[in-house]
Amino acid sequence: MDYIGEHLLPGQIGHFLVLLSFVASLVAAMAYFKSANATLADDANSWKRIGRLAFIIDGISVFSIFGILIFIVVTHKFEYYYAWDHSSKSLNFKYLLSCIWEGQEGSFLLWTMWHVVLGFILIKTSKLWEAPVMSVLSVAQLCLATMIMGNYFFGIKIGSNPFLLTREFYSAQGGAMFARQDYLTLPAMQDGQGLNQLLQNYWMVIHPPVLFLSFASTIVPFAYAIAGLWKKNYGGWTKAAVPWALFSACLLGTGIMMGAAWAYESLTFGGYWAWDPVENASLVPWMVMIAGLHTLVIYNATGNSLRSTYLFFILAFLLILYSTYLTRSGDLADTSVHAFTSSGLNWQLRILVVVFAIPSIILFALRYKKIPFIVKEESSYSREFWMFIGSLVFFLSSMFIITATSLPVINKIFNTNFAIGEDREFPYNRIQIFVAIIIGLLTAITQYLKYRDTSRKYLLKKIVTPSVIALILASLVSIFGGIHYDTYGAGYLAAIHLAVFAAIYTVVANAFYIWSGLNGKLKAAGASVAHLGFGLMLVGILISSSKKQVLSYNTTGINLRFDPNTKEKTMENITLVKSIQTDMGTYHATYLNNDSTNSSGTIMYFKINMKKKDSTKEFTLYPNLIRNTKGAEGFSNNPDSKHYWNKDIFSYISYADNMDKEADTSSFKSYSININDTIYYSNGFMKLNRIIPNPSNDRYRFTPSDTALMADITVTTKEGLIYPAMPLFYVKNNQAKFVVDTIFAQNMAIGFSRVLNDKKIEIQVKESRKLVPYVALKVYEFPFINVLWLGIFVMIIGFVMSIVRRSSLNKSLKPAL
Repeated sequence: MDYIGEHLLPGQIGHFLVLLSFVASLVAAMAYFKSANATLADDANSWKRIGRLAFIIDGISVFSIFGILIFIVVTHKFEYYYAWDHSSKSLNFKYLLSCIWEGQEGSFLLWTMWHVVLGFILIKTSKLWEAPVMSVLSVAQLCLATMIMGNYFFGIKIGSNPFLLTREFYSAQGGAMFARQDYLTLPAMQDGQGLNQLLQNYWMVIHPPVLFLSFASTIVPFAYAIAGLWKKNYGGWTKAAVPWALFSACLLGTGIMMGAAWAYESLTFGGYWAWDPVENASLVPWMVMIAGLHTLVIYNATGNSLRSTYLFFILAFLLILYSTYLTRSGDLADTSVHAFTSSGLNWQLRILVVVFAIPSIILFALRYKKIPFIVKEESSYSREFWMFIGSLVFFLSSMFIITATSLPVINKIFNTNFAIGEDREFPYNRIQIFVAIIIGLLTAITQYLKYRDTSRKYLLKKIVTPSVIALILASLVSIFGGIHYDTYGAGYLAAIHLAVFAAIYTVVANAFYIWSGLNGKLKAAGASVAHLGFGLMLVGILISSSKKQVLSYNTTGINLRFDPNTKEKTMENITLVKSIQTDMGTYHATYLNNDSTNSSGTIMYFKINMKKKDSTKEFTLYPNLIRNTKGAEGFSNNPDSKHYWNKDIFSYISYADNMDKEADTSSFKSYSININDTIYYSNGFMKLNRIIPNPSNDRYRFTPSDTALMADITVTTKEGLIYPAMPLFYVKNNQAKFVVDTIFAQNMAIGFSRVLNDKKIEIQVKESRKLVPYVALKVYEFPFINVLWLGIFVMIIGFVMSIVRRSSLNKSLKPAL
């Protein structure tokens, strides 16, 4: 059947290029392998040229695939399932780019593309290490190419094709509409399912590319380590690998913290980190890479710790692959905010891990005893000894995190019920707080030690001044800083104070070392600058977390009942009725209005005025709700913050009644009552106390010549709360009228509609959550959170400084194989 309006050529070209990429990467891997094992220089060079040509073809294919996929998404070719499932016409261009890496196929393609870029650089720079290193990289390209093939071999599907047609996807599910030639003209095909609402944030435009570049970069230190074992040149690769290890550690850290910034701006767990499995899956390889980087520096300086360096670089890459399996298999879909759901690639993901894990571990085990090591025991007053201890602490911490993160997978495999408890954060924090203390102290002191040995007198002379300064500053913070994180007892609070000292000590000691130890030579200060930034980051994490306060305690009496699955606490969400200034602790909060950014109403911004009490200072917050996509009901929250130099006021809308588009179908019910009679409603009862003629008070002004009656009613809830109600009946211009009194806390309106003949009055009662617009607002205060972001920025600068210096030093090296 010929389908009307389909554009099949882009998909056909794209799928051909996928197959070409697979074949080219296979040829490149084989050619580079032959080159690395060739005994004659001519043979080695001949195979190397073939490998280069094949890798270039692979690179051109990958970039072309990426370009075609962008074309399909941007031009809204909804006949392709990838465009229909991940995009929509309402998205602007930057979010159309985000659609590419929302899906599994696009993210694998992005990863593959970064491998191409790194491969071209390695071809240019790795010199005699090119063949063994590029053979490892080409095998990775081969494996990743299978992830986007979508072909069947002997009835087994290999990969998921990004150029699959929508009608092909639904044909197996019996989609009748796709039997029509003109199915593209049907209303269901006029727009796509849209981008996940949580990804419609500018961080999601830049965070995934950076993170996938960092994932891709971990293969380079891994490939150098495998090349060293393979060619039995155990230490010859280490100096060439230093810039790459720095690059990978820098990018992993940057990508992780970009994700933290996105979580801070787009998620509602009240911060930048929640020990989410996807967060941990990126953190663990970074920690292992940092451990490997430090042991690599130790080896290049002293000849120690080479075995550890091999282990850490191999594990860092394997953990990237394992993390990929964790987050893409669907096994974490119930425990992670942003894990992928299963797409039938589980067995391929497992094979991807096995393909690299088994050969590399076996090779490491076989060569282990031949890897050079120094028998002499290191001095406990040497720099390398404590650098190794720090690396070991990082490694052991990472193993704890990845084990706890893997519990859902462990439970599935072994049919167990291991869990970390309802409080997901504390099991991690109670371990990591001591890791922070140890690493902080080591980062402060170790740089003052010399390699091999240091005299105690020299060490004490160097560290006494920064130690005293750090102790004074930390004491001031502890005494006057108002750190009150005692949720887990006095012992944990004491650990927090000790960690604050260690973090401040790191900052002071590294700043002092740059000034005195390096005599201000900034070119050589990259490591110290990175350590200083790490210390600032720790200070920001500890203070902002330990002093975080909820500002939105609800004192209005209007208590919303949240779904237990949301984990929202009623008393921590203040209910704001539109245009009514409401007391909120140190602030007055007013819900002014709301406005949709587009005609479809997919995003609704809420204007909240915040006025400081006893001050003229005020500001406006604009948290928003964005309608869930892909057929899901409801809305997701996007926070907004007011930034000060010393704090953030962080807010989000936890409920808004006017985002519910259903009409108000409730109506008034009439009751005939006399004085002292009682009427029951859904959450309590009300009693008519008396009838007041021509009332004159704060609400109503009548004179004896007027005709007006006010009903004095007391409303009592099931919880024992009491609210007064004063509905009014009056006559004006010979017409009977009544004024409804609204009790917002009970979503109830009460009207006094008429006087009956038997001395009774008619009361009308309406229960509805749509009486007036209102929102529930959650507000936090994060003190000194900008210290965290500043620390990340400074740490990245330190990494870049180190990369530049190490790269310039390596230019003079003569590589040997």
